[in-house]
Amino acid sequence: MRAFRMFAFASMAAMFGLGCGEMDSDVDTSASALTTNYWQNWSSGTAPNCSNLGGGHYTCSWTTAAANFVAGTGWSTGQNRTIGYNAGTFAPNGNAYLSLYGWTRNPLIEYYVVDNWGTYRPTAGTYMGTVTTDGGTYDIYKHQQVSQPSIDGIQTFWQYFSVRQSKRSTGTNNNITFGNHISAWANKGMSLGTSWAYQILATEGYNSSGSSNVTTW
Repeated sequence: MRAFRMFAFASMAAMFGLGCGEMDSDVDTSASALTTNYWQNWSSGTAPNCSNLGGGHYTCSWTTAAANFVAGTGWSTGQNRTIGYNAGTFAPNGNAYLSLYGWTRNPLIEYYVVDNWGTYRPTAGTYMGTVTTDGGTYDIYKHQQVSQPSIDGIQTFWQYFSVRQSKRSTGTNNNITFGNHISAWANKGMSLGTSWAYQILATEGYNSSGSSNVTTW
């Protein structure tokens, strides 16, 4: 993730730091608002073996050579929506996340709803409380990135995180009712921006290896 380009885990990666996604490998195609129309496959190292199979379905296989990477399908313009997904496989060895991930502008905010992880469950940043939704409880954190890479170049911006207390199951249909996270964040003074950038169901990794097989709708 971009802080996952990782959080500060190290920085988690620079505090969750992974995935700003400099967007040179992104694809935006025309589709209805209910259809995934966006694909991202970004890495700071050797490109992971990630494939967009269409219909919101993607697979990834990666090694530590990928360094920090983020890949996933979603929408070129995010919104307050309920995201459905099925992770038939999410099998990381080391530090990786399966999350709803995106950005807003005005102000510039990077956000995550983390549903699954590898050896590290992100807990960095300022703890802001919890939100209970979709059959589980999420811990809420915020962290400020100072003069760090973003979708708008080097900027200072806030990261918002909802991190599920227990991992979501694989091989089953899951929902992320994003509006519940938006409301919980706003109630804690963590409002998103007024202009939406992309929004994806992402596999992200940091100096790890593994595989994922995910369909998003």
